[in-house]
Amino acid sequence: MSTPLADKIKAIILANGPISVTDYFSLCLADPEHGYYKTREPFGQSGDFITAPEISQLFGEMLGIFLVQAWQRHGEPSPVHIAEIGPGRGTMMADILRVAAKLSPALYEAASVHLVETSERLQKVQQQTLIAHKFKITWHDSFESLPDGFLLLAANELFDAIPIRQFVKTAQGFKERLVGLDAAGALSFAAGVAGIDPDLLPASAPAAPLGTVFELAPARDAVMAALSERIRTHGGTAVIIDYGHMATGLGDTLQAVRDHQFDPPLAHPGFADITSHVDFEQLARRAVVERLQINGLTYQGDFLIALGLAERAAALGRDKSRETQENIRADAERLAGAGEGKMGELFKVLVVSSPNVALVPFQK
Repeated sequence: MSTPLADKIKAIILANGPISVTDYFSLCLADPEHGYYKTREPFGQSGDFITAPEISQLFGEMLGIFLVQAWQRHGEPSPVHIAEIGPGRGTMMADILRVAAKLSPALYEAASVHLVETSERLQKVQQQTLIAHKFKITWHDSFESLPDGFLLLAANELFDAIPIRQFVKTAQGFKERLVGLDAAGALSFAAGVAGIDPDLLPASAPAAPLGTVFELAPARDAVMAALSERIRTHGGTAVIIDYGHMATGLGDTLQAVRDHQFDPPLAHPGFADITSHVDFEQLARRAVVERLQINGLTYQGDFLIALGLAERAAALGRDKSRETQENIRADAERLAGAGEGKMGELFKVLVVSSPNVALVPFQK
């Protein structure tokens, strides 16, 4: 089955030759006419995937607890901006603000809330979700337009949707991976002529077999640099959560998800969400170069449990029916557990801040 975007991409390739994986990734998500985020409601049961905040209020509540404690450890600066990049339906921010208002009325009072969201459709959804806090919230098209001042920043599943470059090992070394057309006119991967600076490759690259893929993410690096510079200049803490790996390595992680199932990345452009795993070592390296403190890089499960996930789940279930208690327990397990279908190990949490502070649940 072809899609309108597949037809458009094939026409581009016929006219101009193969395109980079970066361009393919960008077109799939953001083509103004047929891009996935322009045409679909991706989140939730009826969408193609479910993010952690949509599984349970526990996720956003733990982040709320984390941000309250971070603000206190920073010495309760005021004014304070609480911001989220890519807030989805606004569910996580609603949970964060509910907890902040309860645990620290002073933080809630002092805070202005900033949502960086490029989709007008999602902005409208967020306005509904966050109606209780509407006087506090400002929407932004870009991170650069956030006001100056101390910042508490959350980004959940932001970096995985920023396009990557791929290089594939050939007999002539690593060459940029392209998307072209096969003999039957279908989209297919091919190796181009552009190479990569060998210094950027991991130590295991020379021994890797032909066909091995290495991913590079300059666009993610640029976002991390902007975010780091902002925190270094005005002070604050950022918590970044995504699926990915702790250490830079080799391997093809480009993936598409459609109707809650994995889909071949070239099969249904525009109809499937396309992402790749985040290289957290690279993000952390960028933060260090920008002179930020790395408070911690850990598994999502360990982070949530250290913040009190199990206790909060038990409190939520108190005096509820056995079925409700079981559902809450299952949700907590999905967020923090390890193994198939669970997020606890696949998802990582990176926390960076400036000036240097010891943050719970990470110690100096």
